[in-house]
Amino acid sequence: MQNATLPRPELIQMADVLAHEKGIDKLAVLHAMEEGISKAGRTKYGPEYDIRTHIDPTDGSIEMVRVLTIVENVDDEFKQISLAEARKNNKFAKLGEEIIDALPPMDFGRIAALTARQVIMQKVRDAERNQQYEAMKDKKGQIVHGLVKRVEAGNLIVEVGHVETLLRRDELIPRESYRVGDRIRALVLDVRPEIKGPQVFLTRSHPDFVTALFKAEVPEVYDGSIEIKAVSRDAGSRSKIAVYASDSTIDARGACIGMRGIRVQAVTAELQGEKIDVVTWSADPATFIINALAPNEVLKIVIDEDSKSVEVVMNEDQLSLAIGRRGQNIRLVSQLTGWHIDMMTEAQEAEHRQNETKERVELFMSALDIDDMMAHLLIQEGFASVEDIAYIALEELTDIEGFDEGLATELQNRAKAYLVAKEAQIAERLKELNLAKDLTEFEGMTNELLVKLGDKGIKCLDDLADLAGDELMEIAGDMTEKQANEMIMKAREHWFSEETQSQK
Repeated sequence: MQNATLPRPELIQMADVLAHEKGIDKLAVLHAMEEGISKAGRTKYGPEYDIRTHIDPTDGSIEMVRVLTIVENVDDEFKQISLAEARKNNKFAKLGEEIIDALPPMDFGRIAALTARQVIMQKVRDAERNQQYEAMKDKKGQIVHGLVKRVEAGNLIVEVGHVETLLRRDELIPRESYRVGDRIRALVLDVRPEIKGPQVFLTRSHPDFVTALFKAEVPEVYDGSIEIKAVSRDAGSRSKIAVYASDSTIDARGACIGMRGIRVQAVTAELQGEKIDVVTWSADPATFIINALAPNEVLKIVIDEDSKSVEVVMNEDQLSLAIGRRGQNIRLVSQLTGWHIDMMTEAQEAEHRQNETKERVELFMSALDIDDMMAHLLIQEGFASVEDIAYIALEELTDIEGFDEGLATELQNRAKAYLVAKEAQIAERLKELNLAKDLTEFEGMTNELLVKLGDKGIKCLDDLADLAGDELMEIAGDMTEKQANEMIMKAREHWFSEETQSQK
């Protein structure tokens, strides 16, 4: 090694080449070189010393020093010096200050040179990975262009800039295929920092890819004039996208479709011919659902806010079109709007109402010990359950023609007595079922649902977590698909937390 003050232009040239080759900052390369030379210095002088190196970024001259920290009591004689000893050379020395001793120029032996090279390359790789992560983390949710570099078991390794990304087979649109060398557009789904470098996951099947494509094709979506409220997607087949413009002068749906459909066709072409239905969003659920079902005409719509479910009545000749092949259309409408939708014809609705009325009449006659006529009267007045009668204001009952205060009070007392008896029966049944505490204390669980679950052999939280959404709906009897899936996912949360703990 030459004198520490002599220029070393070859170091600067090497840093320039590495920085350009790896796509990282030149200073990061110089810092890596400093670390490598410091490591080589410790190989020569001893690993115990605190040896530091500085490379001048203008001319490449190297300065290597040993650093001692001034302390009261020395614990490490290789890296520390006592205050008394330091003041022999500098009477103004203070605790915590550092004494820097310049080291003589060093000739690199084979081992020292190899050590320096290994450290430099490792530090350069670390800098490269960090720069790749910083570059990609801000692209999450954005569309990127890449080149298919490899195909591994159906998964694509896509080179985006200097970064290798992963597009898994299940994130591709069904039936599409790519070969090495093909160019591809995809959405950055996730970016995770890992020891071996940033792991970047792409997708072409996620609903957000449709959103990003519309943002790229429709200027009004890009600048925020039009908002995409929701997307439901059956990748490779059909998607529905709900759009809204707060400015009433903007036709959100028309802008997204474009003149002669040019904008939506551009999205369809990128998605391998996937059909796109553009729907006008509305804050009113009934209007939104009707818009989503268009062009099929809705005759009647009944909304149940409590269960977030909807009954839609249509002409028989339009019902099958509204439901779609294998229920695809109605499933996408349900996902888009967030409501569980039951489709029926007028005849089916009439039969449904008749059966519903019959069940309520039988319940009221049994629970309240009343005749058929009075049960029908209560239903006509809007009472749907025994709870309605038990806890409504007494005036609501006395307002019914022919009901005096005495009759109203008697009906309420009977209703309350029925509910108390029913609750006692449920409590007794729960004792017999001997359900696990994690199930009985689970959020959102009712005693009635617990009995239904127990009767089907669901005795603990793991049993509930093992169910599919349709199985839970069948057991509960009055639960929407969304409610069932949410409850099951909530029940599975402890699985994921246990898995995370086991990995630590």
